[in-house]
Order: sequence, then C-alpha cells, then structure tokens
Amino acid sequence: MAGGAGGGPPRDWLSVDETAAAFLSRSLSTRPPILLPPPLHRAPLRPGNVVEIAGPSGSGKSQLLLMSAVQCILPKEWEGVYFGGLGKAVMYIDLDCRFDVLRLAQILRKRIAAGCGSVHHEEFETDGSKDKFRLFESTLFSDCMKRFLYVRCYNSSELIAALKSLKSQSEARNEIFDIGVYFLMLDSIGAFYWIDRALQPTRESKGKTLSFQSITETVVQEIHKFLQLQPILVLVTKAPIYGEGITTSNDFQR
Repeated sequence: MAGGAGGGPPRDWLSVDETAAAFLSRSLSTRPPILLPPPLHRAPLRPGNVVEIAGPSGSGKSQLLLMSAVQCILPKEWEGVYFGGLGKAVMYIDLDCRFDVLRLAQILRKRIAAGCGSVHHEEFETDGSKDKFRLFESTLFSDCMKRFLYVRCYNSSELIAALKSLKSQSEARNEIFDIGVYFLMLDSIGAFYWIDRALQPTRESKGKTLSFQSITETVVQEIHKFLQLQPILVLVTKAPIYGEGITTSNDFQR
C-alpha cells in the first residue's frame, strides 16, 4: 500500500541517508568540541552539554569556571597574535556572592601576557616602546571583558528571572557585539538549598504551588528551553549539602 501510494518500493523510506563516518564528520564540523582547561579538557564537550563540577569548598570549582570563562572570551587571534580562545560571550550567574573580579582580571591578563609575550613583547622592549605594549594589552583586555556578562542573584526567584531573560540578554549581546552567549555558568547551584527547603508551600497569583520541588523543576526547565533555542555549554558548580562529620537522618536509618 505504502509503496503503491508513494510510487516506489515499500522499503525505500528505510534507505540510508548517510554513513556513520559522514554523520560523525558532519557533527564534528557543526559542533566542534570545545577545548577547556584541565581537567575539563578530557571530555569532548560541545554546545548543548550540561556539566556539573562538584566538590567541597576550596577545591577550585570557581577557579575552574573563571579559567574556562577566560578561554571563552579570549579571541582566537588578535592583530596577528594567536591566543587560542573562542571569542564568544559568557553569562556568569553568581549565586553564592563570592565572585572575585580581580581574580578574573588576573587570569585574563596572564593569558594575554603569555600569548603576546613571545611575539610582541621582545619587539617592544628592543625599541623601548613599552607604552605601546600596555596599550595593546589594555585594548585587548577591554575587548574581552565586553564579552563577560555578570549576574548576581540573592535567591531562587532572582535566578529564575535571570534564566527567563537569558534569551533576551543573548539577543541584546548579539545586536551590540554581534556575539551571542556561548557559555552559561552557575556558581553555585546549591547556594539557596536550605532557604528553599525552609519555604512553606505557597500559592502564586496564577494558582501554582511554589515549593522546593517546583523551584528546582523551573530552573531545569528554563535551562532546557534555552538549550532548545540556542545550544550553549552550561557549566554548573555544586558543593556537598552535608559537610564531613555531619550526621544525617539516613545515617540513623542504617
């Protein structure tokens, strides 16, 4: 029946469109893997992936985010100097209010110095034009920081609002700088855990129940919605809810 209606053999619609090698080649060309600092360099991360970086306080989670952010906002090449960056925009959502802009600037300046030091720095020192080198560094630094979008949230409601505005923020960046958001970073996703757990279920104006579970589901849904519209790499840090030496109810049940 299907073959007669379609004018061809019934199994024509099962014919192979492309080989596995062709599919892999097309996938790698459309979404090439992103090279990030160790230990994230071990995984072939691509836009659309969501990565959770878990560890105790002081384990370097925020440092890893900042290093990845610098890798993203640095250009691949600037005035003939190779830096190996992505030249894309980053949206950094600070949830625990521990973001250190001086540390970000320090990492960025070190990467700039490492990239241009082997090419231009020797030339600038020979002709005595160190001011020219400082101008080069300052201009590149300002250009990179324009691609870093910082958002601070003090509760889960502000986090949800920030995620809902992610599409408009990305479009605004694209209109001004011709570059949309490529990395989304949340540091740290469990910052409001105890505050949200203490909330009593309440009803919003539309009749929806606001609870810890609904807040968590809304955060996940908003990230998922944006990933469907624009594939980006999402990096999330998470600290353990219970520290060492703290006994939980599960321990008593054992």
